[in-house]
Amino acid sequence: MVNILSFIFLGLLIFYFLFIRKIRIGITSLGYYNTQIQDNEFISIIIPFRNEEDKILDNLKSVENQNYPNDKYEVIYIDDFSDDDSFQKLRNNISAENISVYSMQASNLEMAHKKQAIEFGISKSKGSLILFTDADCIVSPNWISSMVVRFEDNTGLISGPVSFFESNNLFSKLQRLEFAGLILSGAGLIGNKTPMIASSANLAFRKSVFDEVGGYNNLMNLSSGDDELLMQKIAYSTDYEVKFCLNKEALVYTNPNKNIEEFAQQRKRWASKGLFYENKLIIAQLLLIFLFYIGLIVQLFLGLFFDAKFIILFAGSFFVKILVEYSVLEKGLGILIEKISLPQFLLAEILHIPYIIYSAISGALGNFTWKDRELKR
Repeated sequence: MVNILSFIFLGLLIFYFLFIRKIRIGITSLGYYNTQIQDNEFISIIIPFRNEEDKILDNLKSVENQNYPNDKYEVIYIDDFSDDDSFQKLRNNISAENISVYSMQASNLEMAHKKQAIEFGISKSKGSLILFTDADCIVSPNWISSMVVRFEDNTGLISGPVSFFESNNLFSKLQRLEFAGLILSGAGLIGNKTPMIASSANLAFRKSVFDEVGGYNNLMNLSSGDDELLMQKIAYSTDYEVKFCLNKEALVYTNPNKNIEEFAQQRKRWASKGLFYENKLIIAQLLLIFLFYIGLIVQLFLGLFFDAKFIILFAGSFFVKILVEYSVLEKGLGILIEKISLPQFLLAEILHIPYIIYSAISGALGNFTWKDRELKR
């Protein structure tokens, strides 16, 4: 029995090592490039918002101050039934002619609120390229030009980098490291032509391609997935290419979660869509990753109470995990993060194990809170 379990754990370790190594190779294949101004297509920026009165004016200022011709882009804010002063605050501070704000008048579903707001915004847009970000984000001055520069005739969607603001708080620092790893993983998977992870805080796509795949049709039964599931529809059901813009000029900044409860709710929401990915191979890979993390806990338990050999296996597995994940984070230096604090990284690696297991299980159950709404998957 010991040999069989050891063989299983070893197999999961090999899979995880190869999976993360593939991500690192994928990041390398993306390449680095300089920002160029490309203003031959009109851009529509869609920003849905709900209860963002404390942050929305900072977002407005950042999209107003773009190093991009004002007559080549528009910004469309969509109020998703805010019950604070977000809408009035925003409307009172808009001065540019290329920025407008609308309110959702009706919601046909009890979930997928954000998807409905995005589709409403797209219906009001006149651009051939759609960019969207979140209202609690700050976009870099060269955000538009950096994101659209890589659009070619066969490009359907581009995912962009997102980073948490720096903070002196340890919890925020750990989140920043973990989130950088998540964004880099998405970049590497796109580099390997197997798109899986994306963030709606920084996404661009052709409106014609959005229409071609039916927008969010067949996705309205899910509260989340306005980013990843759309990207996967484009990647796996069309001939268009999905790219990642690994460029610091394209960075979008957002705030880390204030507390553990907020963090847990966010990760549950993100994990809730995993079982509905269009590519079933991705689901199988996610299952194996989950089993790898479960295996680490089981190895530690067996080693402490049954056979010390499992302690050695646990130590080896954890060491490999540290090495390969650090090698991915290194790829984000100078773009998503400026440095990697070894003590913080090691602490994050330890906490990563129970966090991944909790997120996967709770996400599968499907209930979470988002923007003061109690939602099901």
